[in-house]
Amino acid sequence: MSANQDHGPAAPIDRITRPIQQFLHIEASSGLVLAISAGFALLAANSPWSDSWAGLWETSLVVGVGEWVLDYSLKHWINDALMAVFFFLVGLEIKRELTLGELREPSARVLPVAAAIGGALAPALIYLLLQHEGPAARGWGVPMATDIAFVVGLLTLFGSRVPPALKLFLLSLAIVDDLLAVVIIALFYSSGLNLIALGLAGLIFLFMAGLRAAGVRTLAVYWMAGAAIWLCTVKSGIHPTIAGVVLGLMTPANPLLPLPAVERLLHTTRLRLSTARGREKAEMVRESAKLLREAVSPVRRLEDLLHPWVAFGIIPLFALANAGIPIATGELRNPVALAIVIALVVGKPLGIVGAAAVAVRLSGRGLPDGLTWRILIASACLGGVGFTMSLFIAGLGLPDELLVAGKTGVLFGSLIAGTLGAWLLARTLPRDG
Repeated sequence: MSANQDHGPAAPIDRITRPIQQFLHIEASSGLVLAISAGFALLAANSPWSDSWAGLWETSLVVGVGEWVLDYSLKHWINDALMAVFFFLVGLEIKRELTLGELREPSARVLPVAAAIGGALAPALIYLLLQHEGPAARGWGVPMATDIAFVVGLLTLFGSRVPPALKLFLLSLAIVDDLLAVVIIALFYSSGLNLIALGLAGLIFLFMAGLRAAGVRTLAVYWMAGAAIWLCTVKSGIHPTIAGVVLGLMTPANPLLPLPAVERLLHTTRLRLSTARGREKAEMVRESAKLLREAVSPVRRLEDLLHPWVAFGIIPLFALANAGIPIATGELRNPVALAIVIALVVGKPLGIVGAAAVAVRLSGRGLPDGLTWRILIASACLGGVGFTMSLFIAGLGLPDELLVAGKTGVLFGSLIAGTLGAWLLARTLPRDG
């Protein structure tokens, strides 16, 4: 009885905190891999082999049968296909946080949601104040996002000095930040809608909802339907990564089989195993393994499956394909690059802290335990590290003649924001011991 008292109440808390701990561990490691990939791309783009490096990502890759083919460059496949998987994972993380995680309680959403909205609007407004005319104005979405992999990687430098409340705040802020970025891409960086392709995508979404309502649990069917939706969105004019987010949000957050039902079935199977022999016993073991898998929610299973592949495969590939820009001092003087640097370094912390102060004042709730205003200001500077999503939006919003300047602004703005945030945290976080 005492054992149940010791372990029973902790189980719900463990189910919430364990995914967060795993997420932070993977993000911290992937931040290092991402930095190495970006550094290698920069070296290659500024080496004697720069032309060969650029040509590599323009290599044509044809996929299809007969007349039904997709002929895109390698870089295009990474940005439109592999990044759709990244956005699918984003959708899964948003769904988990809203249903099972820190954002499931309305009161817990106020501070990170307000901070994320402020941290998105302020840099966009600063950018538009500096670049409000011509093609450059479409770059207003570039400084709005925060790269959680780099931020968590920087936090690991401080070890146990980082209060848990700060990690949860930044994780929740990043989840809301990603959701805002998805909405911005869908509304402002999609064009030329093909209503027939869009309608087909909608019908397949309805088909998937019907499969879910009918209790179909075979993941292969959903993967094929998801691939068809991606193909329709490629032809629809909406950026295909949006399909990934919607699919992630559609994924069930609760187990397909309730835990009590699984326990009863496993108990029955255990009794039958005592008398089973040979092939029958092997089949019962296989069925038991299937039951245990279905006791875990599809959101959690897919996150566990995809997170390492995205963190250590897709995102580093994206960095290799997109971060390789020729560094020239002249680009830093480009008004677009300067606007992005100022928006990331000044606008991000200004928006995060300002909105957080308003939220605290209006809600009457103080900051979470362990989180002070000095720590919040320092961590808000880390919000200016906008590498992955910022480069992605730059590729969508800026014309070719401004893209190098935009990427230069993202790289140097993120570097300055990360250095400043790390320096401030070193001075404000409590000392060990």
